[in-house]
Amino acid sequence: MDTLVDGWPTLLWVLAEVRGDRGHGDPKLYQVILGATEEEPGDLPPSALLGPLPTPRGDAWIFDALADSELAHMFCALIAPDVGAHNIRLETGEQSNTSLVLDDTHIVKVFRQIHQGPNPDVEVTEALGKVGYTSVSVPYRVWRRGGTDLAVVRRYRSSQGVGQDLAMDSLRELFNLQRLPRECKLDFVEESRGMGAEVAAMHVALAEAFGVEDPSGSNWAGDMVANLRRVTGNRLDTARIEGVYRRLEMAEDLGGAIRIHGDLHLGQVLGIKRGWIILDFEGEPERPVEERRHMYSPLRDVAGMTRSFHYAAGLALREVAVPDANTRLLADSWTARNVNAFLSGYAEVDEVHKLLPRGRSSRDALLTVFELDKAVYEVVYEQAHRPEMVDMPFESIDRLLEGSGAQSPEGDFGPPDSET
Repeated sequence: MDTLVDGWPTLLWVLAEVRGDRGHGDPKLYQVILGATEEEPGDLPPSALLGPLPTPRGDAWIFDALADSELAHMFCALIAPDVGAHNIRLETGEQSNTSLVLDDTHIVKVFRQIHQGPNPDVEVTEALGKVGYTSVSVPYRVWRRGGTDLAVVRRYRSSQGVGQDLAMDSLRELFNLQRLPRECKLDFVEESRGMGAEVAAMHVALAEAFGVEDPSGSNWAGDMVANLRRVTGNRLDTARIEGVYRRLEMAEDLGGAIRIHGDLHLGQVLGIKRGWIILDFEGEPERPVEERRHMYSPLRDVAGMTRSFHYAAGLALREVAVPDANTRLLADSWTARNVNAFLSGYAEVDEVHKLLPRGRSSRDALLTVFELDKAVYEVVYEQAHRPEMVDMPFESIDRLLEGSGAQSPEGDFGPPDSET
């Protein structure tokens, strides 16, 4: 623990080590920015208040400092003194970090879980900025202690909304009108096509920033098997899934390996007037940070997006009290239409083809294996955070293993042909 601002109110920085059940598992480090006052704060939500604690100066009330306006200003003045914000608001909603918006000109992301050294989100966006890629928000300031990234300040970008919210609006209109997607005002197909092109441009820039390596199907399979073993319970046919993954070890046509986003989905893209901004390059939070830095096929990010379209449709169906057969058909139609548009937009960027498997069958098979791995990761995430949602990825895994609506994961990986 360290005191950032002494006196009343006090601003504290706390580093907490958290271990798994009964002390098992690797420890995880979390930073917490706390406030302390002599009297109980009266204007904080109950979730932000930790309670009283005896101190050498007497009893103090301890609370989440970033939920308090005065202490949020103190904190931001420490890490970004040149910004001089007048109004600070705490971003709400489900987030893996804490975000503060300063005067609608800057945004501060405070990392909750921290790792020794650079945070991948800072590392990747700084590198992308250096090669001139503009569809990310590069760091304006980084708050570090002992070489570890703790928070990042970026310029705030106004937007039309997060991709997930825009997709859900499209689906809600579709279900309400009971018309084909192309007949709806909020048809999402052009947005999906543009999103695909932007993701391809990001991959080209990542290849420039970090280089291209020869792929390692063995390493990829190893990461996937490690992810599979994080699933609890016995509902999955783990032997069959592992067998699919192990086929990568002998694959001949895998394309190139680059640094990727690592957790790409509709919630990580921000719609702006002329396209999309891509956010949050930390990678999947349930995977070890060392694994998130591995070089991968860009198709792993593509799989994250195609899975996200399926997930959005599933979430929208859950909002319908009793979805009938026609509503389910509309959801399937919306998903297929937008997945195809995304893939078409992606393929329109010529330079990205140099990073992909040369054979179409290899591309299809590799994409579906990554979709399977993503669905397994979704099981891990939902079991840990939203157990009521875990049926969605389980059902997707069953469909992927049966090859329903997509290339079977047991498809061909080579040898490469001359197709580009």
